[in-house]
Amino acid sequence: MQDLAATLAPAETSLLSTRYFSARFVLPFVFFGALWFILCRQLSGEWSVNEQYNYGWFVPFFALYLFWLRWQDRPRPEIAIRLRRTKSLNRNNRAAAIIAALIGLAALLLLLPVRVFEIANPEWRPLGWIHAASVAALTLLYLWCVGGRPWLRHFAFPVAFFFVAVPWVTPIEVPIIQGLMRIVAAVAAETVTLFGIPTQLEGNLIRVSSGLVGVNEACSGVRSLQTALMIGLLFGELKRLSIWRRITLVAGAIAIALGANLCRAVFLVWVAATRNISEVNRWHELAGYAIIALVFVGTFGLAYLLGRKEPSDPAAAGVSPATMKELQPTRLPLQRPVVSWSVPALWLAFALCWIVAVEVGAHFWYRAHERNLVVTTRWGVQWPEASPSFRELKIAEEVRRQLRFDQGHAASWTLPAANPPDASGASKPNTIICLLYLFRWNPGRNSALLANLHRPDVCLPAIGWTQVADRGVRNYPVAGSFTLSFRHFEFRHPTPENSAPQIAHAFYCLSEDRMPAAAGPGSKLPQMATAHSTWTRNERIRQVLEGRRHLGQQVIEIIVLSRDPTDRDQVEARFARALPQLIKIESRK
Repeated sequence: MQDLAATLAPAETSLLSTRYFSARFVLPFVFFGALWFILCRQLSGEWSVNEQYNYGWFVPFFALYLFWLRWQDRPRPEIAIRLRRTKSLNRNNRAAAIIAALIGLAALLLLLPVRVFEIANPEWRPLGWIHAASVAALTLLYLWCVGGRPWLRHFAFPVAFFFVAVPWVTPIEVPIIQGLMRIVAAVAAETVTLFGIPTQLEGNLIRVSSGLVGVNEACSGVRSLQTALMIGLLFGELKRLSIWRRITLVAGAIAIALGANLCRAVFLVWVAATRNISEVNRWHELAGYAIIALVFVGTFGLAYLLGRKEPSDPAAAGVSPATMKELQPTRLPLQRPVVSWSVPALWLAFALCWIVAVEVGAHFWYRAHERNLVVTTRWGVQWPEASPSFRELKIAEEVRRQLRFDQGHAASWTLPAANPPDASGASKPNTIICLLYLFRWNPGRNSALLANLHRPDVCLPAIGWTQVADRGVRNYPVAGSFTLSFRHFEFRHPTPENSAPQIAHAFYCLSEDRMPAAAGPGSKLPQMATAHSTWTRNERIRQVLEGRRHLGQQVIEIIVLSRDPTDRDQVEARFARALPQLIKIESRK
């Protein structure tokens, strides 16, 4: 007996090793680990540069934790039971397997164009949703193949929870941000006025005796709203609330976030009016963190109250009573489920090889095209320091955190001008204020995303200006045959008491360090050549076809301010004459 036990020991060890470390067991972890890692790495660019989505770094860990909790009380696989029945049911299983294979193949094939476009357009948010949907579909499809409908229903929420970290598409996000900023600014101004402090609302700015208090994206409440959405969904899953109770919890979390953010705006305006405008920056971040803490504590308390009233019904937790009878004992999440049918290891190996081929092929596409790129003329700014009114402007720390530029400078100066003669034949002087902003991003993955965050049609409306005209793109000569393409915007700002509105002409140029040799210096692709400041689908397709990823970018924005009406053609003519004196050529290759 002792010899027999000694003989069986190695075989038993080999059996355990094969059981726990076979290819069929390891491949799913490797494949889905690579799939989710690529998605998180792509979205991390937005999580890093956009404060509204900083919470996205926590979402993958929360989703993984929720999946682990769901694994503890998972139902028995449905497919394993069906395979013990008649052969007619086996034919149904084969049909389901064919449908699953077609869906999985479509999701895998979709990853190739998505990854090719993502490399050149990391800021194009619809791609993030398509990428996340493909990864989630593959994950849910695998769970359905392994455990059937019970597993699909049971694990659907942890997989879908990841979508709270995907940035909202711009057509949805921008109206919400702009609307919330206006509402918060208006309510804050009215509230402070009720306490006897005079205020004046100017767009998203609130003027008090000590200066202007701005309501930006963070103050609008959208960041706390998105965070509240994540916290509400998280606590609802942890308490396993019913669907309606989860909706109530999320609505309560959003209400707490918006209410707390409104109190924050009122408090900051009160601080600026009663103390000093410089005190606002000191209290701004502290108040923001206080809102997050209040949302967390308030949502936790609301989830506790809703959980106490939750009926002891298994269906409330998303599991049917019939399935509860078949629940397996609690096991470690790494333990291999005992099923008689699952996704073949060969399919997973093929899918893993396809993921590797997609990544290698996408990067090879851009590497191959980069050989045909030529270095463009490097240029900088010759600051008019000789002007008696010249002064450098300090770039706010919040702007530095958002744009994360490698080099950034700003300055202002004045230019004398004469208004057209009035009825008496006399002309009064009109002082024109010039503002110049220069930002540079070295070659990097998110240079295009960061460069597109600072545009006149985005920044100026946020501080109360109204865009009244878009003159389009025009090439302005600088030196010899070298030209720069600028887009010309016109804005107006209302002024109190029947005075003439302030006029602003903004000239914006975005250029890249390298471009295809066939494009020439007049290529419109990197300089906002369309009717709107955001890239269209045609431009993005051209970006991909030319194999142009982020090879270094530079943005220059010149704003001309005037109190009196100015002729647009005269402004453009004067800008064209002044540009060669402002731009200096650094290198030509």
